Amino acid sequence: MFNIYNKNISFLKFYKQFYLLSFLLIVISFISFFSKGLNLGIDFKGGTVIEMQFDKKYSATNIREALIQQELGDVKVKEFGNNQTFLAIFEKKSGKSDFIPNVKTQLEKSLTETINFRRVEMVGPKISKELTKSGIYAVLIALILMLFYIWLRFEWQFSLGSILALLHDVMLTLGAFSIIGFEFNLSIIAAILTIVGYSMNDTVVIYDRIRENLKKDDKSDLLDLINISVNETLPRTLKTSITTLLALIAIYFFGGEILRGFSFALIWGVIVGTYSSIFIAAPLILIFNVKRDWNEVIDKTP
Repeated sequence: MFNIYNKNISFLKFYKQFYLLSFLLIVISFISFFSKGLNLGIDFKGGTVIEMQFDKKYSATNIREALIQQELGDVKVKEFGNNQTFLAIFEKKSGKSDFIPNVKTQLEKSLTETINFRRVEMVGPKISKELTKSGIYAVLIALILMLFYIWLRFEWQFSLGSILALLHDVMLTLGAFSIIGFEFNLSIIAAILTIVGYSMNDTVVIYDRIRENLKKDDKSDLLDLINISVNETLPRTLKTSITTLLALIAIYFFGGEILRGFSFALIWGVIVGTYSSIFIAAPLILIFNVKRDWNEVIDKTP
């Protein structure tokens, strides 16, 4: 019977190849990010969102064409759960009380259908700018606080290694959203912060085991010792990742359009976070040549 506890996989044997792979993925992410950018939602660029429902099946293309005729700027229309409910997103916004009623009247006239506007949201440029700034600050503050925590808990090699792995995860996540084109809104910022926490937790588990083994054995080759540590934590890592992925995949397929981008970000984050903990963070301890004599080291754990 297959027993992963008895496996001795040489994870660090090909760490240079994995670093090259990560470097190429980061380069692709940067190219896409600076050439194509992110598909920003109205949280960040401002606009109007209308959730509308029809009495019968309808086409998103026809709705978009009818809205374009009203000169509302860039218009996006997509099915929202079924082909009777749609989400219309457009740039134009107005504080006038008759703006939305006029949009509804003209749309019903163009489509010769009765439409129920179930939800209307408007975000102005000032609010969107503040939300953008807050989102960036949230991610940066999370990274800085985690750097400080790991610095207190471990040696500087561990702290630097964990932060580099986290930056790797964030950059690849932004790159994935740029390439695929999922809408990037505040819920995705929340997902990125969750990814940062998940990846950090995964990395700390491996680093804890490496530190324990360093205290027990200061004679063995460092590469072999790190490999042993990763193998010892592998069952826990896989169980956590797989069970989390099962729940997220269910949300992605059955949670509706609103949760699709959020769940995708978390799915991607769990995969990338697990990968970086094993193939990016762990080898950095070898590269930084962490000290071997831990006999007189006092545990720094708060």
